[in-house]
Amino acid sequence: MTWTQVYDPMGNLALSAFMAAIPMIIIFYLLAIRRTPGQIAGLCVTISALLVAILAYKMPVATAITATGMGALYGIFPIFWIVITAIFIYNMTVETGQFEIIKNSIATITDDRRLQALLIAFAFGAFLEGAAGFGTPVAISAGMLVGLGFNPLYAAGLCLIANTAPVAFGGIGIPIIVAGQVTGIDTMKISAMVGRQLPFLSVIIPIWLIVLMSGWKSTMEVLPACLVAGISFASLQWFSSNFLGPELPDILSSLAAIISLALFLKVWKPVKIWRFADEKAAAATATSLPSYSFGTILKAWSPFIILTVMVILWGLKPVQAVLEAVTIKWLVPGLDKVVMQVAPIAKKPTAMAALYKINWMSAAGTALFIASVISAMILGVGPSRFCSIFVRTFKQLTKPLITIPCVLGLAYIMNYSGMSSTLGLFLAGTGSFFPFFSAFLGWLGVFLTGSDTSANALFGNLQAVTAQQVGVDPVLTVAANSSGGVTGKMISPQSIAVATAATGLVGKEGDLFSFTVMHSLVLAIIVGLMTYAQAYILTWMIP
Repeated sequence: MTWTQVYDPMGNLALSAFMAAIPMIIIFYLLAIRRTPGQIAGLCVTISALLVAILAYKMPVATAITATGMGALYGIFPIFWIVITAIFIYNMTVETGQFEIIKNSIATITDDRRLQALLIAFAFGAFLEGAAGFGTPVAISAGMLVGLGFNPLYAAGLCLIANTAPVAFGGIGIPIIVAGQVTGIDTMKISAMVGRQLPFLSVIIPIWLIVLMSGWKSTMEVLPACLVAGISFASLQWFSSNFLGPELPDILSSLAAIISLALFLKVWKPVKIWRFADEKAAAATATSLPSYSFGTILKAWSPFIILTVMVILWGLKPVQAVLEAVTIKWLVPGLDKVVMQVAPIAKKPTAMAALYKINWMSAAGTALFIASVISAMILGVGPSRFCSIFVRTFKQLTKPLITIPCVLGLAYIMNYSGMSSTLGLFLAGTGSFFPFFSAFLGWLGVFLTGSDTSANALFGNLQAVTAQQVGVDPVLTVAANSSGGVTGKMISPQSIAVATAATGLVGKEGDLFSFTVMHSLVLAIIVGLMTYAQAYILTWMIP
């Protein structure tokens, strides 16, 4: 038995779009207004999406429940697996006293909170996004900032906003590769087009972060450092995306930002050191910190060095091919080939596959876990202590273990029921203004799924088809799906859940959502205006 998606169940696309948006309205209300804890908001919104799918879209009950359950399983593995292993490594460095050495070694570069945010949230976070993606950068970099003494809400919010710049090329370019597969457009063209949009954001994001942290006047004090970080990142992002392909922009641009910023701070310092207003005045400065040998510093940083090496190694295609050989896969009964997608979402009637896989070796979380085992050996953490730290980390994350599967369940039920497609078609009906709204289509996709890759898979074909209908080059709108999508990452319930778990803010998801939501919308508008200008004025920018 098959069930065909219906994209206008109410007989009026605007009304159908309103019905499809009910879960989004609920989650905005619960998080932004009621400040409801994430696990409660997640349960409520998932139940509401199930009811809309069953009652309004007439999706068979068993199919709807199975789709939601499959999403929840993906929330547990691989997403939660990444979160728990990332925080476990951080906890191990804290409990062994190594993080104190890490903090002091960073302070020898700079003990200014603004510059630490640039180094860790923007540059190092982008490196992790390029190498692994899927929540890893926020989990690691936000945890590091909290360990350095950042206010947890600012640590989480800054890392979410900083993660805007690299998301489209995250995970060794997977979002762009998927966009090419879905639309049939040359991947290199999509990569080049995204590389002619995102670098503009990459230049302003460092400034944006510091203004948010400390205000405009304080930002002017470190403007040279912001420009060094932003311009070095944007330059390599443009070059590599246009001439090398989608796999390396994040790796190369983040390394350029880290190296440029570290070298620059060797010869330039801000006039005064800035810290948070509610932060205790620190007696230690970059010149009064304990002196460590190179070996001591290397040992303290070893967990994160090993983590980086493992993540890069896991991202190499030959290594992935070997590790994928032991992946456990099965077709989900009652869902695989049961749901039919039809035009204009699909080029031709297509049965949606439902393949669940436990890539227990090739998952990024496994790379992090192996890194934790090697780190334990170096740090002298025995098996008993290793296990006790892991158990405490798991207890720390019991609420996110509810939240993350719920929001992944929401993404899957909205995808399989056709609710996401209804919202996409509604935005696609904007005619000549579609290039502007194409960015919001990507924003919507990432908000719903937590992934630029998933958003491209969900809306890539719709972007291409609609662009051709309104007389715009589809390369532009497909690229805008990725570029606009990055601005939705910071408010995605999945991202919020990961960030709160990493910073000890579980139960404060609403506060974090409110912290980032206006930045998300403003940045999405900027991408939309840029795309509109490229569609009708700056057409020479389209490859």
